[in-house]
Amino acid sequence: MAALSDVDAALASGENSVAVGARLRKHGGSPERVAALLTQAELRRRARGKFGALAERLLFTQAGLEQATRAPVAALHAERFRDAGCRTVADLGCGIGAESLAMLGAGLSVRAVELDPFTARLAEHNLTVAAAIHGAAGNALASPAVRIGDAEALGSALRASAPPAIAPRPEGDAARPPWSLDGVDGVFLDPARRTSGHRDTRRLAAPEDYSPSLTFAFGLAERFPTGVKLGPGLDRELIPDDAEAQWVSADGQLVETGLWFGSVARPGVRRSALVLRGDETAELTAAGDAPDPGHGPLGEFLYEPDGAVIRARLIGLLAERIGARTVSDGIAYLSGERLVRTPFAQAFRIVEQLPAREKELRRALVARDVGVLEIKKRGADVDPAALRKRLRLRGSQSATLFLTRVSGRHVALLAERA
Repeated sequence: MAALSDVDAALASGENSVAVGARLRKHGGSPERVAALLTQAELRRRARGKFGALAERLLFTQAGLEQATRAPVAALHAERFRDAGCRTVADLGCGIGAESLAMLGAGLSVRAVELDPFTARLAEHNLTVAAAIHGAAGNALASPAVRIGDAEALGSALRASAPPAIAPRPEGDAARPPWSLDGVDGVFLDPARRTSGHRDTRRLAAPEDYSPSLTFAFGLAERFPTGVKLGPGLDRELIPDDAEAQWVSADGQLVETGLWFGSVARPGVRRSALVLRGDETAELTAAGDAPDPGHGPLGEFLYEPDGAVIRARLIGLLAERIGARTVSDGIAYLSGERLVRTPFAQAFRIVEQLPAREKELRRALVARDVGVLEIKKRGADVDPAALRKRLRLRGSQSATLFLTRVSGRHVALLAERA
């Protein structure tokens, strides 16, 4: 840890990683040790986007960081359990501990479990840091020890109220408080959706290959207040009828689908789109999918709904709120005559409609001195990157181009951000 702090400081001062590595090797550092230090320093740098300044005190694996929940989103998860009256939550499959960190921050006690021993050791370090920050280190119920074992085995034991049959912890545990699942009153699962390993993992296609499996997760949800974090592209047919499904986007990126059961699900809410931009949070909620809005003529303004709104199928609710309509059946763009500011969509003013044929489109863009072109598309079979390259624009102006359908007809709309 001391060596890692020195590496962090050297890189922060402007020294490049090659020079830092050479100096470490000159002073006797093995290639493996130097590589580990430099890799960890780089992971810490990348982790600031998810964990903020706390990243400078945490430890990561590449795969663990990629799959970790962003700190503001994890904090909202923890608040659900706290607001539901839960005091001790089992974090089954905790990874590097992102969710458990947030639970400690919310004043909850955590029972963290991780299958991979190396990842579990890093998670325990991270939870120890958080426990010290939040004053929980001396609280036996808030002990940051991370159990090594299979989450499904532990969950089965939890359901049976029997001691968990899982692997022993590393040596040195004799002084730690004994593990007990008595008093656990909430469960959180973030099933691994990639192959095992610390880096270069691949995505799993079948939900039953997740670890823990969805069948197991949904079984626990029948007995405990339960949260299940899944990918934003989750097949909606897999969502149980009694779940609150919440799609979350952070700074324009769709990051997760959260399924909530029991007292951590909100009464009357079955669909939710949660949008986080910086420190601001906005949410659309409904008792179910919103009816699709009608379509009509193109107005002066075009709205691109946030991905969370689209996945939650709440476009109709958004359209009603901003007085807009779809531009064509099955197209997730909205249009209206007036500008309404909303956190749930980006707004553009339509400048003019251009020819949709590529050669004519290029001539029109060249005539307007466009050089930097942002291309957005829905309902159009085109690769924006390839089209941009073929257009060979060299002008001095920037613009946004929408390739879509209006009343079923392919169009090219030149627009500017409102």
